[in-house]
Amino acid sequence: MNNFKPNIVILRCNFCSPPGAERAMASQLKDNFRPIIIRANCTGRIDPTFVIDAFVKGADGVMIAGCAPGDCHYVSGNYKAGRNILLLKRVLSQLGIQPERLRAEWLSTSESPRFVSSLNDLADKVVTLGPLILN
Repeated sequence: MNNFKPNIVILRCNFCSPPGAERAMASQLKDNFRPIIIRANCTGRIDPTFVIDAFVKGADGVMIAGCAPGDCHYVSGNYKAGRNILLLKRVLSQLGIQPERLRAEWLSTSESPRFVSSLNDLADKVVTLGPLILN
C-alpha cells in the first residue's frame, strides 16, 4: 500500500471556491494523490449520480467544494448540495463505499489554505482506507 496514490475527484464551484486553488495546489499539496478538478457553475447543480459515477470510474475519493452558507452565487445552491451530500453518504454505504471517501467543504474565496488542507486531509484518509474496490 505504500505506493498507493489515490485518484481524488474535486467537484468545485466555479464562482465561490478559492479561485487560486489550482495554483496553490501545485505547490502545497502532498504528493500522495492525483487530483482531478471538475468545475461546476454551482455545487447545487452537481447531480448525485456524478459522484457515484466518479467512484464507479475509478475515483478513490471525491471532494465537493462550494460557497460558504449564505454566500452562494445562486442563493441556495450550496444548501441543495448539502442535502444531496447527506443522501449520498447513505447511498454510498449501501453500495459498499465508505462514506468517508466523500467530503464537502464550504469555503469563501479567500480560503485557499483551508481548501488545500482539507484536500490533503481527504487524501490521507483515502490512503488509510486503501484503494476503492467495487464488486
